[in-house]
Amino acid sequence: FGIHALLTVTVTLSPVTAAAWSENIVTGEDYPPLWDLAPESLLDFPVKDNKIVINAWNYQERLGVYKSLLNSSAKYFSAFGPQNIGNILWGLPLQHGWQFHTGRLADPSGVTFCGCENGDLLCQSVRSWWSCMNYYLSVIPFLGAVKAGFFGQLPYEVEILPPEERKNDFCYSVADCWSRMPRLMDDWKAFFEVNNVTFFVSYSATFSSFNLDDALGLMWKAHVASIAYALPKFQDSLNYLSDPEKNFGEDWSNAVDFIAATHFSTDLWTVNNFQAFLPQRMLVEGDVLPSINDFSPQQNKVLVSMRALHKANKLTGGLLLKLWQKAMSTEAGRKMGRKLIESLSSS
Repeated sequence: FGIHALLTVTVTLSPVTAAAWSENIVTGEDYPPLWDLAPESLLDFPVKDNKIVINAWNYQERLGVYKSLLNSSAKYFSAFGPQNIGNILWGLPLQHGWQFHTGRLADPSGVTFCGCENGDLLCQSVRSWWSCMNYYLSVIPFLGAVKAGFFGQLPYEVEILPPEERKNDFCYSVADCWSRMPRLMDDWKAFFEVNNVTFFVSYSATFSSFNLDDALGLMWKAHVASIAYALPKFQDSLNYLSDPEKNFGEDWSNAVDFIAATHFSTDLWTVNNFQAFLPQRMLVEGDVLPSINDFSPQQNKVLVSMRALHKANKLTGGLLLKLWQKAMSTEAGRKMGRKLIESLSSS
């Protein structure tokens, strides 16, 4: 039951081949909102007191953090599709763009106009559970990359501006984050370490699923660690949300653990296809699954499946996840899991 629910959730996540990518044309709609306006590199951010200063509570600047990572890693993914579309880092900014587009980064308490159309639309509220969780999937990976020397020798240190509230729940520089959460930073640093990334170079002419699988394994390990670290820290922020949205947030964080075990590719096309089946607005009181009228049947189905998977995992005390991870612990097992996912899409 639980495995079937998982496969239903991830049916749209099966990776496509480089040959299929090359036949597609990337349009502006495929990128996160305002992608073209985000800073291109670290040196496009303001410099103050010999420090590159980034306001991670501004959507456009946080998007610029992602853009610098995508641009700096593009050379490693040239064999996986044109225009950097095969880069497995796309999952992070695309998820963030979906959160922005659906209003999930705005102040859910209604106390401020942060993130609201009649206020500062680009503001990301520290009261938003989604925004706080995403901090650990944007700033922390970014600072892990800086620590790994991924951007080369930078002329300035990097400083992240603090939010107006809950300042102790975040870190703001490489040294600060390294001292407060060394294991989490080390997971991201391991992914961005030169020795772990440049294995793509020797495969520049061919598609190598084995080496891509290695990279995905490192990335997903860090991704899951970020969520596990942030989840208890921002549990109270879920109280600002409606019960249906709160349930969806918890279901989402649980589903990531299962999805991560398959090492599926988080390239541009895969993530865009998946996000079409996610709710395109915040869930509100009165939204009852599986009959939310303004959601498509597929969107209702995905939400029901995520809910069922979360409940099944809780009922088994987490045993379901452990069994799934064991089944996915080898390349052969992960390949089988992806084939099961693909088979559902044709049923």
